[in-house]
Amino acid sequence: MPTLIGVGAFVMLCCGGTLVVGLAGGDQTTDVTSATSAAPAAEGAAPAPEAAPTTSAAAAEPTKAAEKPEPAKSKTPGIGDKVRGGDFEFTVKSVKCGISRVGSDFLNVKAQGTFCKAIVTVKNVTKSAQTFHADSALTAQDASGREFEPDGTAGIYGNSDAQGFLDKINPGNSVTANVFFDVPKGTKLKSITLDAGLFTFAEDAVVVL
Repeated sequence: MPTLIGVGAFVMLCCGGTLVVGLAGGDQTTDVTSATSAAPAAEGAAPAPEAAPTTSAAAAEPTKAAEKPEPAKSKTPGIGDKVRGGDFEFTVKSVKCGISRVGSDFLNVKAQGTFCKAIVTVKNVTKSAQTFHADSALTAQDASGREFEPDGTAGIYGNSDAQGFLDKINPGNSVTANVFFDVPKGTKLKSITLDAGLFTFAEDAVVVL
């Protein structure tokens, strides 16, 4: 009888241990399965969108070097500027109006209106001697388009050595003369022109006052 009880106790002990081990193993299996089933959900998540490429600000702006520079505007010659007119380089140094007569107290000429005195320099820029005569080479213009010729008599009285009257000028030399224009009182001259000559294709020299 004691032998049967011992065998039964041994059987219970073995079966109970197996049951405990099985229960414990089932719990672990459940935990592993749960962890494994949760992993695909994390892997199946949508990937984060990539950032759009940034465009360089320098590439978006137009290149300034490609812009064409504006052509330089030509300057209109004025008082003190040297202008080429045919055989001469022409410069108007100053202009003064409102002169009633030219000459001395005994030898003089009175203006019909008023004289405008222009001090001019002409330089021979050719390779041979040239003749300059102010009466035929120079004219003055006002804003309304009227044209005035020099007064030859005033030119003789108004220069110490008749400068501007049939001057023979050698290459490289120059002559400065006082040239007088008899104009109506109140007239304001706009320009003085040196005629380049009849037998040349050169442009006239125009000085704006």
